[in-house]
Amino acid sequence: MQIGNINISDLVNVVWILILLSFFFPFMQRRILTGQRMATIRSMEKKRQSRVITMIHRQETMSFLGIPIARYIDIEDSEAVLRAIRLTPAEMPIDLVLHTPGGLVLAAEQIACALKRHTGKVTVFIPHYAMSGGTLVALSADEIVLDNNAVLGPVDPQLGGAQSYYPAASILKALEQPNPNRDDHILILGDVARKAIDQVYNTVYNLLLEQHGKEKAAELARTLSEGRVNDQVPKEIYDLMELYPQAGQRRPSVEFIPIPYLPPPRSPGKGER
Repeated sequence: MQIGNINISDLVNVVWILILLSFFFPFMQRRILTGQRMATIRSMEKKRQSRVITMIHRQETMSFLGIPIARYIDIEDSEAVLRAIRLTPAEMPIDLVLHTPGGLVLAAEQIACALKRHTGKVTVFIPHYAMSGGTLVALSADEIVLDNNAVLGPVDPQLGGAQSYYPAASILKALEQPNPNRDDHILILGDVARKAIDQVYNTVYNLLLEQHGKEKAAELARTLSEGRVNDQVPKEIYDLMELYPQAGQRRPSVEFIPIPYLPPPRSPGKGER
């Protein structure tokens, strides 16, 4: 069928081609972006002779419904990080690029404890922010490299349900106010809040104990006002962050090159030179 000089079948073919291209181009863009990230990670690893792991959470948007999705540290992240650590020789340094609002205490503790047990030097790079569970992970490092404008937040467990979450410390503060009409649910929530705070405190204390001793570790566990921090963030970290734009579909928030590494060449000792 033909209308004027336009062939309907050709027009339909053009429409189908445009539809196919609309699906193909985003796929290719994601593949190219993933390749660029892997190339940047590999370049950093060669330069620093380390295993580079990224744990970067951005707020993403579902391409179909346009619903914003907040990303947090979860069990999937901890499983991926622990696998990366298992594939890394004990003496090889680990560089973790961290950008997160926090997340599950259990997942953050697993990551922090695994990094703490790693024999090689662990460096955490924070180009923008690491809050709550992110701070917990950062405190497990031998060195924190923090941008001048970056932020570490308090390690404050949050309690609540599907509708809202409240800081555990705020729940305990509210319970200090006399109120004979409180129901059992509020009292139970207060008990859970105290246990959550104690759990996080003990984790932070144990992470800091080796470096700072008992008194300083106890003080830092309460205030998080000091730390092993410098601000010399390598340019490659900022380049890498540019390769994590707001994505149209869910992507893994933890990425690394999933192959075992050989130990780095051992430098000769004084008596071997």
